[in-house]
Amino acid sequence: MKAFKRSTLFVMLAALMVFAAACGNDNGSEGGPEGSVVIDGSGTVYPLMAKLAESYMGENENVSVEVGRAGSSAGFKKFLAEGGGTDLSNASRTIKEEEKAKAEELGIDYKELKLALDGITIVVNKENDWIDELTQEEVIDIFLASANKKKWSDVRSDFPDEEIKAYGPNENHGTYEFFYETILEEQELRGDVNLQQEYSTLVDMVSKDKNAIAYFGYGYYENNQDKLKAVKIDFGNGPVEPSIETIKEDGEYAPFTRPVFTYLNEKMAKEKAQVMDFAIYAMENAGNAAKESGFAPLPEEEYNEAVEYLKGLK
Repeated sequence: MKAFKRSTLFVMLAALMVFAAACGNDNGSEGGPEGSVVIDGSGTVYPLMAKLAESYMGENENVSVEVGRAGSSAGFKKFLAEGGGTDLSNASRTIKEEEKAKAEELGIDYKELKLALDGITIVVNKENDWIDELTQEEVIDIFLASANKKKWSDVRSDFPDEEIKAYGPNENHGTYEFFYETILEEQELRGDVNLQQEYSTLVDMVSKDKNAIAYFGYGYYENNQDKLKAVKIDFGNGPVEPSIETIKEDGEYAPFTRPVFTYLNEKMAKEKAQVMDFAIYAMENAGNAAKESGFAPLPEEEYNEAVEYLKGLK
């Protein structure tokens, strides 16, 4: 009889321990997602996605969201890797035909998720006292090989007789491709443009060179206003300053505005609960994160449509 009582007591204590452990593990397998989410791609989109990752991990302590910034093209290579690539791929351009073909070859179903709008921002050194605004044509001529604008005085006669130092992101970045394909209309970029992988390097170079001019996403300017000056652009109806309010696909800054994306591997989302959970969270919170990281948010209905689509994949 004593042995029976001891056995019964042991079973009751074990049950209580299991119950207590379950109650104390709110973010575990019973209470929330676990594991990792791997993201790479656009350096332009990085601040937005990093902000979303940080806030998500603050609410989901058992999920690690890793965000890289290899560039849009390099990111797609990692996303479209044999044997399984990244879960999401950030891009400041749409996926190319050859990348679509690679996805089809590998049997990767993906969903394009539009995150926000970005404005290509032309920046100069803070000490540059001759430029406050340029026309769209002058910007193109400064970066165009065939225009042969080597000195600032070649752009306007009253500008200094000093060599133009042009900077920009390298070919890994969707920003480079947008600038080349859309703004320059696929005309050759001048050969002496100093192209860099890291946006922080571009900011540093322009901040130290009075004759410098560069282009990149608005967010990098907004976070470095103490070091850089944004150039207003005249698209034909007077100079327009890039801002969250003017960066719109149908607004005053439209010619230099482009959407930014993340691409979701749908198979990964269906197989890994944390990937699906993060993707839904990202689209539910992208609008606020966009405004906080230098992007113009999309209309709320676009985010809602994306969330409904993702929930339908479950």
